[in-house]
Amino acid sequence: MANINMHDKEQFARYLEDVSEQIGFKISARGWAYQLEGLGLITKGEFDRVENLINRCRAQGYLPIDFVAEEEARQFSGIEEPNEETPTEWLAKYLKSALQCEDWYTPDWWDGEDYYIQVIVEKIDLKTLFSPVCEEYHIPIATSRGWSSMLQRAQYAKRFNDAELNGLQCVLLYCGDHDPDGLRISDFLRKNLEDLADIVWDDGTPGYNPSELTIDRFGLNYDFIEANHLTWIDNLITASKRDLSRPSHPNHHLPYVQEYLQQFGVRKCEANALVVRPVEARDLIRGIIEGYLGIEALGRFTSKREEIHSKLETFRQESGLATTLSKAITLIENSNQE
Repeated sequence: MANINMHDKEQFARYLEDVSEQIGFKISARGWAYQLEGLGLITKGEFDRVENLINRCRAQGYLPIDFVAEEEARQFSGIEEPNEETPTEWLAKYLKSALQCEDWYTPDWWDGEDYYIQVIVEKIDLKTLFSPVCEEYHIPIATSRGWSSMLQRAQYAKRFNDAELNGLQCVLLYCGDHDPDGLRISDFLRKNLEDLADIVWDDGTPGYNPSELTIDRFGLNYDFIEANHLTWIDNLITASKRDLSRPSHPNHHLPYVQEYLQQFGVRKCEANALVVRPVEARDLIRGIIEGYLGIEALGRFTSKREEIHSKLETFRQESGLATTLSKAITLIENSNQE
């Protein structure tokens, strides 16, 4: 690693923290390998070494334990933190919220739209990259972690089913690795949903028939990889540590592997490679979304928010609620000062 001693964990950690401040969001240990390779500090042959070094720095206190992005599935739920405010201060806080609750009210963003969109990505780094854009358009996004779980598929299928019942055309956007199985996963997304068409939920809701669903695999694709100089890895080693390019692999002679080898050779591009091109990555998904919703979609969503704000503000003024709440807040704040 040029200019950095990989044996000096303290120096290495300080460098990563400085770069992290420039990036502005957390990425995985694998994503850091791509980031450093993009900066010309390591070669792609050092990816595993860097991942291990980052995790050792976290374990030994050189880096914060939460320095890297982690999968949500590994996080605890049910954790409760005691409030710092007194009960009356908490009450005042909620009364103040009532004066601006329109900011947290969620309308039916898709009422009047033609399409309903959800996004599935292969790696946590892609979710981190794309989430700001998806939030702007109120689009759900999740990490599939390879062949996604039955429950995850059933959940987003249920949202698609509800949307279709409301007359919307449903679209599943997918972005993942560029390798034989990565391309195959996107091809099999419809079949994966069809396999759950006969399920039944606890409340009796039936499964979803994806026959009318549009599935759009928008990346990683060869042209984007080449245009943005993303890193090709010169092997086809899978998560099982076996190499698809070798005849000894049980899937080597299958058509999808042979077609990939003929078209792209013995190389792959992992989805994490996008971390070095955040602007281009977000432009990519924004362009895909606007291809369905139109470039004026954000304006329509803003108008819905403004309409809610106007209705509630008018009601508070005409009903006298604004005056009543303001008096109650003042009373509580004065009593807390005594």
